[in-house]
Amino acid sequence: MVAYPERGAVALRLSRVAGVDTVRALAELIVRFGANVQPGQIVALSSEPGKEPLTRAVAEVAYEQGAKFVDLSVFDVHVKHARALHAAEDTLDFVPPWYGERVLALGEHRCARIALSGPVAPNIMSDVDPVRLGKDMLPALRESIPVLNARTTNWTISPCPTPDWAELVHPHLDPDAALERLWSQIAHICRLDESDPIAAWTARIDKLVSTSQKLDGLQLDALRFEGPGTDLTIGLLPASRWRCGRFETAGGIVHAPNIPTEEVFTSPDPERVDGVVRATKPLFTSGAKITGIRVRFEAGRAVDVEADEGGGTLRALCERDPGAARLGEVALVDREGRIGPLETVFYDTLLDENAASHIALGQGFEFAIAEEPERERVNRSEIHVDFMIGSGEVAVTGTTRDGTEVPLLRDGTWQI
Repeated sequence: MVAYPERGAVALRLSRVAGVDTVRALAELIVRFGANVQPGQIVALSSEPGKEPLTRAVAEVAYEQGAKFVDLSVFDVHVKHARALHAAEDTLDFVPPWYGERVLALGEHRCARIALSGPVAPNIMSDVDPVRLGKDMLPALRESIPVLNARTTNWTISPCPTPDWAELVHPHLDPDAALERLWSQIAHICRLDESDPIAAWTARIDKLVSTSQKLDGLQLDALRFEGPGTDLTIGLLPASRWRCGRFETAGGIVHAPNIPTEEVFTSPDPERVDGVVRATKPLFTSGAKITGIRVRFEAGRAVDVEADEGGGTLRALCERDPGAARLGEVALVDREGRIGPLETVFYDTLLDENAASHIALGQGFEFAIAEEPERERVNRSEIHVDFMIGSGEVAVTGTTRDGTEVPLLRDGTWQI
């Protein structure tokens, strides 16, 4: 049993949800299904202070699986906070070169990569200028996208509940009850309450593969999102292909990069996005909470970016490079997943983006484009920032290459 020193009184209750040792079960799902760690692989594990129980459980399962070495990298947001407050502003975008070199080396050595998401100190940046926050993207690294597109690593990201995160999500519960509630939700979302979580995930992803194939068969030229505050048209490239959360490395290792995953997605034409869109959920990125996002696009570019809270951070992100204000991803999410029905804002992109259709500013995915020449048209950027634009009130309609309109999502339900 893994102990929770920061919440000792509730540790025994947390260790078992629905009759399952949740920490161990989640670690097994992450290692054996998400990253699908292979015997003899080096495993790069990214964590934060406060996530020690799951971190150690993942390492244990990885070694049981035959890992050659578990290379732990710990990012401390408190150190980032000190930098955000006191470092010279013209140094905030500096990243030591060996950070990126490490990521590239992970690809060269065909490593497995595992990251644990979820904020550990969600309010720590409240005293920092939002514009300064938008200049420091760490722990995100620009080298991650080329490694992803090259498919040289099998990888996954999974949530890790922490006390401060639990209190952010469930502020009306006492701290122990909030943490217990968040762990229970994560166990349900990750299908740990199933008799065989891996089989349950295999079945769900099979459905997502089928949906991707149906969308490809429609030969869509564009998508239109219509709802409160939203009337947005997103053009697709002729070679855009729909993908879901089942990836395969260049060496043939099948893995699930997101646990959980409920989306189908593609990379759009970065020059054919027009209209207005209103976010349907808050965004937590670069240490900032951004709420009430409203964006207007013209000829693919976000020309007007507003928010009720944290707008300065989002605008700073959009100004990082020429591609930062254009789209690199559009994703559709139905209501059959387990996150949306909980009607909970998790303030963690991994969870919130799998509860609602979303778009991402910044870098696109070359592997979502079927033909080599068109891959050069994929958006390029240092950033990839997802925000949620879907809900039961937002209708999604496709337009085929011959101009036929096809209803795709209505009230969160597939129409195809």
